[in-house]
Amino acid sequence: MTMSDGSIPIPPPVNEPVRGYAPGSDERRSLEAVVADMAASPIEASCVIGGVPVTTGQTFVQRAPHDHGLELAEVHGATRAEVERAVEAAEDARPEWAAMPFEHRAAVFLRAADLLAGPWRDRINAATILGQSKSVQQAEIDAACELIDFLRFNVAYARQLQDEQPLSVDGEWNRVDLRPLDGFVLAITPFNFTAIAGNLPTAPAIMGNTVVWKPSEKQALAAHHTMRLLEAAGLPPGVINLVHGDGALAAEVATADPRFGALHFTGSERVLSSLWERIGAQVGRYTSFPRIIGESGGKDFVLAHPSADVQRLVVGLGRGAFEYQGQKCSAASRAYLPRSLWPAVKDHLADLARSLSMGDVGRDLSLYLGAVIDGNAFRKHAEAIARAQAEGAELLVGGECDDTDGWFVPPTVLVTDDPRAFTMTEELFGPILTVHVYDDDRFDALLPEVDQATRYALTGAVFADDRSAVARATEALRHTAGNLYINDKPTGSVVGRQPFGGARRSGTNDKAGSVFNLGRWCSPRAIKETWAGPTHWSYPHEG
Repeated sequence: MTMSDGSIPIPPPVNEPVRGYAPGSDERRSLEAVVADMAASPIEASCVIGGVPVTTGQTFVQRAPHDHGLELAEVHGATRAEVERAVEAAEDARPEWAAMPFEHRAAVFLRAADLLAGPWRDRINAATILGQSKSVQQAEIDAACELIDFLRFNVAYARQLQDEQPLSVDGEWNRVDLRPLDGFVLAITPFNFTAIAGNLPTAPAIMGNTVVWKPSEKQALAAHHTMRLLEAAGLPPGVINLVHGDGALAAEVATADPRFGALHFTGSERVLSSLWERIGAQVGRYTSFPRIIGESGGKDFVLAHPSADVQRLVVGLGRGAFEYQGQKCSAASRAYLPRSLWPAVKDHLADLARSLSMGDVGRDLSLYLGAVIDGNAFRKHAEAIARAQAEGAELLVGGECDDTDGWFVPPTVLVTDDPRAFTMTEELFGPILTVHVYDDDRFDALLPEVDQATRYALTGAVFADDRSAVARATEALRHTAGNLYINDKPTGSVVGRQPFGGARRSGTNDKAGSVFNLGRWCSPRAIKETWAGPTHWSYPHEG
């Protein structure tokens, strides 16, 4: 096969409409039936290597976070042997996949998007609701809409890259061949977004790369169904190889191979740092210098000016901090609010937090919140709330954690006089918002504090009706967030509209859901062809 010239047009991508799942609607009844059936029918989730299901006998059980007793999947974790097999399968598939004309590679992912928009939608949403304890709204915008958008828009971005060709002049033809990387990609994906788990292996694959994919153990059910979706769309064997289980083992084996070409990662700053150190220590053994594309969390802020609209601010704080139990890298977790607005914000925010329904999202699709992901997360949040109170923070609302049936942490608001309290600076990844109230005349003086309080720089929001205040904050906080929202919550980026990623210790800011990310997965080759070259070696200056 030969590389396509990219001349075949791609269907223009549009964002997938979000379904509402109103009570009594057909879409609600359909999803409820699939959720009930999936909850009653635990599966055996194998690794998939070279297109073949692989069982290892080294199993673990994925349970529903909101129901300790509900077993969803017996998952086969990869041993060292399976990771090595996955690497070989990726390498074996690489030549043919890289040479496949672009339109045929693109067709796999465009078909996957349409399957997900249609017959696979309920299945992927149900797996996300049950396995990751997402409300129906959060599952729909993630597992269905965002993943569909990633697939469609990434194909279009890949096509756009092919249009970026160099200048040709009389006598020569110049062109760029977008080769895939010279080596396989290791994709390590998180529990909190099914869309991210699907995007990290597929974005490199669209550009002709082959992948070893290690999803979070806590997202194994949705990852299993995502892999089946890609197979149903015609993904050739070995292009993406799914290995469940121990992430440290998978990373150790994959990054030790000289053919390792790149890491695509979303997870904690600690893990990304350790992987970077491992890759750096071995850099001399690799065929090429590996690329590292990573997103690693945040400590995201909301800053309100005295001119801010109270009701919009309260909604932004509530949705930004508490949706999906605060388990978004972009979730609002520190807020700086003016003293003049605080009495009104305080009462409305407390009322909002108390009004959010929480429980078994698999049995009741009307619930707003589910459980945090596991016992470790539950204990971390409970201990953080207790420590903050012991160190002088006021508990405005929430705090009553309950692990009787599931890992439930209620929406919690703490108020502190110390802008460097640990809940203002450390990522907690739960439904805990800490508020620092400042004197109105200190808005500008506070900007350096917002910028410097944490090592992260992922998302943030500024609420103000005074445009001068918006302008000053936007400039002062230029490096504080890779995604800045004005008069809106700091969560909910949409593919094609808000390219997502942050810098500093939040990652490499390669902007998932944009052409910038797709460009990282190719190794361009420039080709110059001369039509009638010189026939003598001399130049005019020689006389």
